[in-house]
Amino acid sequence: MSTDIQISIVGSAGDGTIAAGDILKNALAGMGYKIISFDIYPPEIRGFGKCIARMRITTEQAYSLKHKSDVLISLDDSHAIPHANEVRECGAVIYERASIVQLPEGGHISAHIGPGQLPYPVPIRELAEKSTSANRSRNIVVLGFLAGLLDLPDEAFLKAIARKFKRKAEAAAAGEAAYRIGREFAAQTFKLDDVVFGPPVSTVVPGASVEMINGNAAIVRGALDAGIDTFFGYPITPATSIMERLAIDMPKRGGRLLQTEDEISAISAVIGAGFAGARAATSTSGPGLSLMAEMLGMGVIGEVPAVIFVSQRGGPSTGLPTKTEQSDLHMAVFGGHGDAPRIVIAPTNVDGCYRCAGKAFELAEAYQTPVIVLVDLYLSNRYETVVFPARPPFEADVNRKPGKQLAGAPYKRYALGGDSVSPRAIPGEKGTMHVVTGLEHNELGRPSDQGEMHEAMSRKRHEKLQGALKHPDLTVCKRFGDEGAVDVGVISWGSNFGESLEAMLKARGEGIRCAAMKVVMLSPFPTERVAAFLADCKEVLVPELNYQGQFANLLQAHVARPVTRLNRVPGEPMKVEDILEEIRRLAGKKAAQKAA
Repeated sequence: MSTDIQISIVGSAGDGTIAAGDILKNALAGMGYKIISFDIYPPEIRGFGKCIARMRITTEQAYSLKHKSDVLISLDDSHAIPHANEVRECGAVIYERASIVQLPEGGHISAHIGPGQLPYPVPIRELAEKSTSANRSRNIVVLGFLAGLLDLPDEAFLKAIARKFKRKAEAAAAGEAAYRIGREFAAQTFKLDDVVFGPPVSTVVPGASVEMINGNAAIVRGALDAGIDTFFGYPITPATSIMERLAIDMPKRGGRLLQTEDEISAISAVIGAGFAGARAATSTSGPGLSLMAEMLGMGVIGEVPAVIFVSQRGGPSTGLPTKTEQSDLHMAVFGGHGDAPRIVIAPTNVDGCYRCAGKAFELAEAYQTPVIVLVDLYLSNRYETVVFPARPPFEADVNRKPGKQLAGAPYKRYALGGDSVSPRAIPGEKGTMHVVTGLEHNELGRPSDQGEMHEAMSRKRHEKLQGALKHPDLTVCKRFGDEGAVDVGVISWGSNFGESLEAMLKARGEGIRCAAMKVVMLSPFPTERVAAFLADCKEVLVPELNYQGQFANLLQAHVARPVTRLNRVPGEPMKVEDILEEIRRLAGKKAAQKAA
């Protein structure tokens, strides 16, 4: 029996909504289920606002959250009421049975439960006060009730509660009491037979480990496993937790981290550390990347390795700091003055965050250039169960070293010819004195404004990046679904690919010949492989979370063929149903043309 269940917990800031979600997903992950989870926070730093903890629990691999939940738990009816219609037919709504204040007409969620949904009124506040003499444990009471309703074992929940409050013995004891009283109350009500947990399926390779982790934490682990030496950063939502986690873990491995006064200082220090031979990185979001543009150009012309982790949020300007978007693609690929090519990679899931983070350091060294790892708030904060290999799959050093220099021969730091990747010396190595400057230069690094030299160096900086398309053990792009000619091809990037893949799989289940491709390497662009995929597609759909269709622009700049754009900027992940509906429309369009 396979399991595919989605649970949403909705409350206000201060209700413990996110904490309850953490306990629930950790308990279920500990039981062996696969988890995809994405929490939504209010934009205010303190005070009021809606919080949502939403998770999908499966035995088989899933790629996105579902539009409809199987269970909705309301900790605050005013916030949960708009989500009542997101509960599927025969799904459950768990809510506070009796309000302690007078509500306006329609102010209680019971008035919004559909005729096909199952109501579960629970005296949440009364049970919380009975178990702990306080109502702050309402969030744990509903977890106990949910566990009893779904007949889940206590052990995993009690372990998750103990782990959540491991430094607060009194809170842990109160949490356990609240959980048990909620569980006991569930024994008095009818079971939710339509939602059944089947046994989890283990696919772990011997020696590997399974962890539930979010995208930013996976980036941190990838950077650490790749041997990051130094990190310079400035806090900015939603990338801040990368720096916070590294600040804890880097010193344990001999690394160094410094919070700089701004993003310009951060990228300047990263370029300096990269020049000195360190594996160096920073993290930021769109506004910070804007400030880094000039120094990124310095990294390009100086051919200095550097890694920049960018987590996108709604823009422009301050925009929507706590909402997700994919609107910094143009800036990541093209941002900066002059011809300033750089490598840009965009993972599509949490496992990809780990692998791309580690590979970014290899790419930066191998091709002597800044590398941007482009994620977004959805992927940064999304939790998934990830299988980590027994040994880190990253090379510790991929520098092309100059070797022993002939006596009296000048070291050509920017030697032309070959694959355009020059031997790179670390400052201080005997016989390799050279100049690095922001000015255009000759092979020795000395300033040169001659047109022929600028032409040659510009060609060198562009052509050397083509090798990244064949870098070992790096997924540049990948096709899924039907092989050969298809009616509809879906091509996508970043976090939105999960929804695109689910939509494609549903379309195939409906008999539509369909395929999907994810593109991880955005610069340099894998033109030949993408063109081959598009050649198989009668219709091409490009869904993405920005208003302009930035990936579609990039795609059509490399492959000249018409595509259908599906652009959304809701501040949250795209709905699988929206993509599926567009696939159906395009497939129907082709069917109508055949009939005509």
